[in-house]
Amino acid sequence: MTSHPISKNTFFKLDLLLLIVFTFSCKEENKKKETATTEAKEATSKPNIVVIYLDDLGYGDISANGATEISTPNIDKLAHGGVRFTNGYATSATCTPSRYGILTGVYPWRNKDAQILPGTAPLIISTEQTTIPKMLKQQGYTTGIVGKWHLGLGTGHVNWNERVSPGPNEVGFDYSYIMAATQDRVPTVYIKGGHVDGLDPNDPIEVDYAKNYEGQPTGKDNPELLKMKWHHGHNNSIVNGIPRIGFMKGGEAAKWKDVDMADHFLEKAKDYVKNHKKEPFFLYYALQQPHVPRTPHPRFVGTSGMGPRGDVILEADWVIGEFIKTLEDEKILENTLIVFTSDNGPVLNDGYFDDAEEKLGSHTPTGGLRGGKYSLFDAGTHVPFITYWKGTITPSVSDALVCQIDLLNSLAKLADSDITTDDSEELIDVLLGKSKIGRTNLVLEAGQKTALRSGDWILIPPYKGNPINTQVNIELGIADTYQLYNLKTDRKQETNLAASNPEKLKEMVATYEELRGETTVEIKELELK
Repeated sequence: MTSHPISKNTFFKLDLLLLIVFTFSCKEENKKKETATTEAKEATSKPNIVVIYLDDLGYGDISANGATEISTPNIDKLAHGGVRFTNGYATSATCTPSRYGILTGVYPWRNKDAQILPGTAPLIISTEQTTIPKMLKQQGYTTGIVGKWHLGLGTGHVNWNERVSPGPNEVGFDYSYIMAATQDRVPTVYIKGGHVDGLDPNDPIEVDYAKNYEGQPTGKDNPELLKMKWHHGHNNSIVNGIPRIGFMKGGEAAKWKDVDMADHFLEKAKDYVKNHKKEPFFLYYALQQPHVPRTPHPRFVGTSGMGPRGDVILEADWVIGEFIKTLEDEKILENTLIVFTSDNGPVLNDGYFDDAEEKLGSHTPTGGLRGGKYSLFDAGTHVPFITYWKGTITPSVSDALVCQIDLLNSLAKLADSDITTDDSEELIDVLLGKSKIGRTNLVLEAGQKTALRSGDWILIPPYKGNPINTQVNIELGIADTYQLYNLKTDRKQETNLAASNPEKLKEMVATYEELRGETTVEIKELELK
């Protein structure tokens, strides 16, 4: 076999080829490093997002909105350092539908199951549905919920002694520490990642909303065991001396202590922040105050002079202050957008005798608005609404019309996501105080009945039913004729303009029917009073 010597020219070509390969490899490596650096910068530049959601807090229950008989300095810090909205709305006048709306960006009246749920109800958010946590997860966020859930769990016939699913984890939350429904309903246990926290397997939980378990005392039959007396509805199983809605047996080691609930959820929220401060996170922090039963920790008892309702509002304000301190201590407050709001308007006696009415004094939880929880009048859905982002949001007061369902599209814009829903409106500049042009129209809901806010006007279609919920002493906004109010000139909704302004009425009805996709009662067939 003959060997052929390699020429100098060949060596040169080989060296050149190796140089080209090496140079290309270096460029590719540098490109990867640059990409990684860019992605890291983008990750750290994305703001953390925290939604602090109160339960039954009225527009007038905070001093930033004019309350003089109660002081909420930590909530006021958010209000005076951010954007305080005078026209901020929940989607509904009750809790479950509002929670559905804020997380999904969909009007709750589109879902017939979005009504106040028992503790045994199945999950009403589809696991295929768009949600804020799902959207943010796709943009690199870690997501968590701490506090009240009340959107159902499982698919029906829940076994509380095994992992309960689907639930928050299946609709987008990486971390979940919740109570199943509300503080006044069984099961009275915390659920972590789908499992009852602290459950003794030798003491299984049983829950039923139809019949009691043999030998189990109830508020109705055993008043001598009560520390808090029931007024209406709340007279079933007794836990910590408080009668609840629904019947429960077992799970003694896992039952919560009501007076410690605010502290317990606060620690979980603080831990979540500390554990995820190095990555962009979303936290839905759903406090239980001032929903019934109102059970302030002993250090807050008597601090408001207005009984337990006032005391738990002060407790909630303290909790919020401690949470904000954690963001400061972890040096992430300036990279955190906080949204503070409430699920619906206020109610005083909502099932227990707790002096909420007797010790109210001159405090006005509605802030002068008409109605309250359960009502189509403005106080049912017109709630405190504040956005705060230290160093980014310039403090201001905004009259722009905004709603909680707008958070989905707005946060999607902030997080560079193209995921949206039809009902949600993209108002991120409004929420950040850069614009004061909010929504034009908003459909509001109470008990699956709906009304329309359009500009300064509110239209309530005619409905059959009792005009007053006598159990809680709140006007529901129900009448057999159209109601039309101008909130700019008549904030208390005292003068029905339907008869005196027929052109505006027709315009509002047409808008309402277009948005609802259905026809209401013909105006000409109504006797307007």
